[in-house]
Formats: sequence, C-alpha cells, structure tokens
Amino acid sequence: MKWKNCKVIIEYTSPYTDPLKIQKGERLQVGNKESEWSGWVWCMNKDGKERWVPKNYVEIHGNSGIMLQDYEARELTVSIGEELKIEKEESGWIWVSNKEGRKGWVPLENIKIK
Repeated sequence: MKWKNCKVIIEYTSPYTDPLKIQKGERLQVGNKESEWSGWVWCMNKDGKERWVPKNYVEIHGNSGIMLQDYEARELTVSIGEELKIEKEESGWIWVSNKEGRKGWVPLENIKIK
C-alpha cells in the first residue's frame, strides 16, 4: 500500500495513555456520549475500558454492539512540523506513523497532506 505523506500544522496531545484494542466479534456496551466528531461512538469493553470507536466498525443493537473488525483506539501526540505517513482515514481522523515508527490516530484538521 502506498501511504500519503503529511505534515503536522497544529500540535495534538493525546489525552489517553493506555490504548484500547478491540478484536473482531468482541461484544461492547455502547454509550450515548456526544462527540464533536460525527461517525464515532463511545464504547466500553468487557474489562470496563472506554474509548471512542468508529461507528461503522460496530454493529449496534440498542446499548450493545459487536465489533465488525479489529480496532486500536491509540491517539498519537504530534508536534508542528512533524512528518507523518497516513495509512487510513476515518470520520475526520487519520491513522498515521511517525519517523520513530509510533502509530496512532490524529485529527485530520491538524495535518496538511503533501
């Protein structure tokens, strides 16, 4: 896969230090917490860990859901001027890797695609 290159134009600091990994088929509780980002839903796994998950990754049935694919809720802290590679985009966020090989989600509005 050919990744796009981008540059950080607004720094972003992840509020989460402990990422949530969810496996396809895993059952979740789905919350009704509001997000400034459309296309995301607040979910809790069987261990009680909560994070935002792309709505189209979850088959939702009322207050519960089943993951349709593997997902990692890891946000990446980035600085202005940092060069990143984009792997995928989802509902206003991008999954990127930096030069040190760290990966995570960053808001699309914080970067400029080269």
